[in-house]
Amino acid sequence: MTDATATGHDHAGVELEYDLDAPPQKVWRALSVPELLDAWLPGGALAEPDPVTVRPGEEIRYRMREEGPPFLESTVTFRIAPNAAGGTRLRIIHALDDGRLARMTRAAANGNSPAHALAA
Repeated sequence: MTDATATGHDHAGVELEYDLDAPPQKVWRALSVPELLDAWLPGGALAEPDPVTVRPGEEIRYRMREEGPPFLESTVTFRIAPNAAGGTRLRIIHALDDGRLARMTRAAANGNSPAHALAA
């Protein structure tokens, strides 16, 4: 396996790519068989045990929930494809898409607005 390469990120998520030595069929099995998936997404990380969407052999998407308050939900998508070395290119897209996130965003305390003098 090679190191992860960040392909893009913002406040709402992150995308990573990995080149794995294992063939795509083996990686797919690890991501789609519940007993094996626990090594990738341990314990209570999943909001629900079944995938949200599945494109067999190509992409699988799960809902996740944070362990602690405010228990935000997100979506993690695993995309796999063969790579040039005979292994697998694994792309992980983790997006914070919880509707409560928008309500939690506040303006910075130092809003860079002009200073106001206080009357004495």
